[in-house]
Amino acid sequence: MVGRIPVLDVMPQLAGGAYPAKAAVGEPFEVTATVIREGHDALSAEVVLVAPDGSRRPPVRMERDPAHAPDGWRATVTLDEEGAWGFEVQGWSDPFGTWEHNAEIKIAAGIDTELMFTEGQVLLQRWIDEQGAADPASAKVLQDAITGLSDSGRPDAVRLGAGLSPSVHEVLSKQPLRDLVTVEGPFPVFADRPLALFSAWYEFFPRSEGATQDPQTGKVVSGTFRTAAERLPAVADMGFDIIYLPPIHPIGKVNRKGRNNTLTPGPDDVGSPWAIGSDEGGHDAIHPDLGTFDDFDFFVARAKEVGLEVALDFALQAAPDHPWATEHPEFFTTRVDGTIAYAENPPKKYQDIYPINFDNDTEGIYAETLRVLRVWMDRGVRVFRVDNPHTKPVAFWEWLLGQVRKTDPDVIFLSEAFTKPAMMRALAMVGFHQSYTYFTWRNARWEIEEYFREVSQETAHVLRPSFWVNTPDILPGYLQDGGRPAFKVRAVLAALGSPSWGMYAGYELCENVALRPGAEEYLDSEKFQIRIRDWKAAEAEGRTLAPYITRLNEIRKAHPALHELRNLRVHGSDDGSVIAFSKSTVTDGVRDTVIAVVNVDPHQTHETTVHLDLPSLGMDWQDRFVVHDEVTGEDWTWGEHNYVRLDPFHEPAHILTVRSASA
Repeated sequence: MVGRIPVLDVMPQLAGGAYPAKAAVGEPFEVTATVIREGHDALSAEVVLVAPDGSRRPPVRMERDPAHAPDGWRATVTLDEEGAWGFEVQGWSDPFGTWEHNAEIKIAAGIDTELMFTEGQVLLQRWIDEQGAADPASAKVLQDAITGLSDSGRPDAVRLGAGLSPSVHEVLSKQPLRDLVTVEGPFPVFADRPLALFSAWYEFFPRSEGATQDPQTGKVVSGTFRTAAERLPAVADMGFDIIYLPPIHPIGKVNRKGRNNTLTPGPDDVGSPWAIGSDEGGHDAIHPDLGTFDDFDFFVARAKEVGLEVALDFALQAAPDHPWATEHPEFFTTRVDGTIAYAENPPKKYQDIYPINFDNDTEGIYAETLRVLRVWMDRGVRVFRVDNPHTKPVAFWEWLLGQVRKTDPDVIFLSEAFTKPAMMRALAMVGFHQSYTYFTWRNARWEIEEYFREVSQETAHVLRPSFWVNTPDILPGYLQDGGRPAFKVRAVLAALGSPSWGMYAGYELCENVALRPGAEEYLDSEKFQIRIRDWKAAEAEGRTLAPYITRLNEIRKAHPALHELRNLRVHGSDDGSVIAFSKSTVTDGVRDTVIAVVNVDPHQTHETTVHLDLPSLGMDWQDRFVVHDEVTGEDWTWGEHNYVRLDPFHEPAHILTVRSASA
């Protein structure tokens, strides 16, 4: 039902408030609404936050929103603790604002002059009567204003000025008179821990880290959790927050895939970690080549020592010899010939994987998956990357993630759903904290700009993007033929374009050899074989981008503007290959601004003029200011229009921080 002061179109909200909008502790987010009333009297609106304990925070006044004039309102609010919050939008008639508007017009025209002065005195006295006892200093300000309004010996303009002084406005701005208050809400919003919003992910296969090869026989010996732990300090030194491991469980022996996804494995082929389960155990077990649970605990503890959280892959599928296949055949689809159906995405076939049928034994499957999750949560894992969640029922994820949130709200889930937008958003709506995105396939300037606007403005209340530059499954064509400059470009766009970004090991070595022309798969993919990399030699020979990656993560951590998603703004450029965007925020009264200008053509130098929207950076159009390139160390004086020249073989991007205004 519409209230006395209609408050409409409140955002953010999901499914009419059925699901909480996304927020993180310390993340500013915007609340917008349409607030209207009949007639011409003044009205106003504010946002009231309801904390997880039910307490109500002081209201935040809304401002007119030029983007939705004349009836749009907006306010920026911030949640300061984890948990389930709510927010209300309150619309109300503003009697003082109405009087101010009428008095300025009528008194200047000599119409109802004394009546206007009297009405003003009555309103200010009302405030004193209602709120003065709690705020004597403000009451004194308004009492002085009443005295000025009532002094008929002074000019009308002076009398009016006394009633509309800055000090009066300050009092009534903080504690307004409100009539006909209408409340819409509360609308739910959940504040996750900051890592759910701002995080840098690094993926490696523990079986590859520390693996060795016999020079005589060529036999490869798998790395272990202990040897993989030796790589953790280097990952932490590059500035990553999360070390993500593909499945660590026993790998199926039936229908095992060989190198490069062949159907004819050799006796030494190790198989795909995503073909989970064998006679050695299932989702709650560890592959014996990697070690024991004690070794895993050592790995988690070592990661914590160097400042990393461990993320595990949660892949709900089974190899044909997984214990579930014999103990719970009802978990799967049985064909008419009595065999269990393996996974297919025609024409692709995954003979080494049985997909789960969530409609066969709903209660049993739900209980077992929650049990498995808690096995790893109980061993200190608080982050999970979920494999192909879009191939499972959304209702299942709503239940599972809801169960975890009830007891362990700090656990974070990343959705690996490269699928249709509606499904991606539905998964995010029911609880996934982050999502892989289409960023991987957005390479031209115009499509990057469009995608930046989409994820930062249109869908930020429901879907948090994680920009991945590569994965074991995806070697983008842009990287295959763009050389080292392409790897730099994509890293800059990912690290600065989204608060969450990730890379798979080997990216820093610019690994770019595809299985075949036109394919987005790696030759000799690590999904099917152990890959031994000589990190020390790459560093000694200058073949690694690790220093560049490190610098990007240092810049991210040093600048609060890059910790946010919704503050991204795209700026203009005269060249179709040069993109300019910025992030700006104010923390404790100090503005932090980062401007990125990137040449997305990895093959050619481009010169152009960049046109900045200075008001979006908290400046006036005519301002001049000093920018500092955080990569090269150079300084320039910039303004609205700025010349740039970007050579991809030198530095394909400017990463600029605003240092100071210039005369």
